[in-house]
Amino acid sequence: MAGGKGNRLWPKSASGKPKQFIALTSKETMLQTTYRSLARYVDKEKLYVATAAPYLALVQEQLPELEPSRLIVEPLQRDTAPCIALAALRFVREGGDEAIVTMPADHLIPDTKALADKLAEAEAHAQAGETIVTLGVVPNRPETNYGYIHTDNDGSQVLKVRAFLEKPSKERAEEWLSMPGVYWNSGICIWKPSTIAAAMKRYQPSIWYPLLEAQAIDESVYAKLPKISIDYAILEKSEHTYCIPVSFDWDDVGTWQSLERFGQTDASGNIVIGNVILAQASNNIVFSDMRQAIILGADDLIVVATDEGLLVCHKSNEPLLKKYVQQLEIDEGGER
Repeated sequence: MAGGKGNRLWPKSASGKPKQFIALTSKETMLQTTYRSLARYVDKEKLYVATAAPYLALVQEQLPELEPSRLIVEPLQRDTAPCIALAALRFVREGGDEAIVTMPADHLIPDTKALADKLAEAEAHAQAGETIVTLGVVPNRPETNYGYIHTDNDGSQVLKVRAFLEKPSKERAEEWLSMPGVYWNSGICIWKPSTIAAAMKRYQPSIWYPLLEAQAIDESVYAKLPKISIDYAILEKSEHTYCIPVSFDWDDVGTWQSLERFGQTDASGNIVIGNVILAQASNNIVFSDMRQAIILGADDLIVVATDEGLLVCHKSNEPLLKKYVQQLEIDEGGER
């Protein structure tokens, strides 16, 4: 799935070119890294990219090897539930019911072989009945920017999901870190198209039936669909959701501070990308793809300058960034 906006990395990731289409952790964009890593273990004829119409040209530019027939294009951005419903409908109509993997294009998983092995394991369970399998990442820090999954933790290979937990406070994240059976929500699901269809019919008929009955799935049809994530739409409601724990490195690279886990720091703890001079400054994240920048006497700031805009933010206030970017889009006539 490569249709999100990536608001928490504004202004480098903006609505015109969100984070899946930019290079943050390597020379390749995150979409290129994800697609080409998976292509080592999955037949390219079974790799599809779902994106929104405004990003179609970017996908085709960055993945020239992707056949047009393996593109699933949403007329508008309506979050992950409509996206997954549209993909499932395509496969249902093609007559196949092989288990599929739905996963974000903008997450970092260095060990793709470990991922492929876990997906094969999950496929065997998803192929039986109407089982939904998700991958839960074993947490290694009290992370407040991720959702969590609470499971039965009964020692099984595949654990029954009790609940999906919202992004926690620091105190709650520290508590969950020591609790058995609690994992980070990776956003990766394994299920059959028929399983998705059945769940949509039961829990989200206002998504499934308009798509099913439309003569052409265009903006007029898509604009009426609920804008809702697959977690809220299906996963939290289904009685058939299970979790396979994984211990490989995983990161959604969703915030500027997440770069601290990958970027090189200077002697004062600064991460600097671009033409930047710092003096008497420590523990800052500075990104400039514009002119020369000078940062003097500043600590614990995020400073990002691009053609899209300028961000100056204390690290402690970064969780507020998404809210203000959404407000900016509304003020400019965009859609929340």
